[in-house]
Amino acid sequence: MGKLEVDQDLIRELAALLEETGLGEIEIADDDKRLRVARPNSVHAVHAPAAAPAAVAAASPAAADGDELTNHPGAVTSPMVGTCYRAPEPGAAPFVSLGDQVRKGQTVVVIEAMKTFNEIPATRDGTVARILVENATPVEFGEVLLLIE
Repeated sequence: MGKLEVDQDLIRELAALLEETGLGEIEIADDDKRLRVARPNSVHAVHAPAAAPAAVAAASPAAADGDELTNHPGAVTSPMVGTCYRAPEPGAAPFVSLGDQVRKGQTVVVIEAMKTFNEIPATRDGTVARILVENATPVEFGEVLLLIE
């Protein structure tokens, strides 16, 4: 059996594309060669690969809490899969911080999807009570980003 040659630059590019688009996996084929790059479904598992059982245990209460948060009247949810940014550019102050007063329609985060930055507005007037996403993290459709009370 010969040594398998792997194009590490291609793998890095595909991994970056996964991060950029929020996709779960990408597979490419060329003649008899096939390359599949995938990432875990859970953001928690991405941040704690060495402790997978703990990450799964930590994700379970969050999933139960997520259903409750989705039904919260002040929940701001992601309308798409992408990468969530809390500030307009690197090094800039975040759009909102915990305890800030916001107005309905005010931009609270942006989500990058397919190289387009989409402003996500506050769903109502109120105070930012919880921020559930870190800057530059992947988000899924319907994921609760923050709560306004």
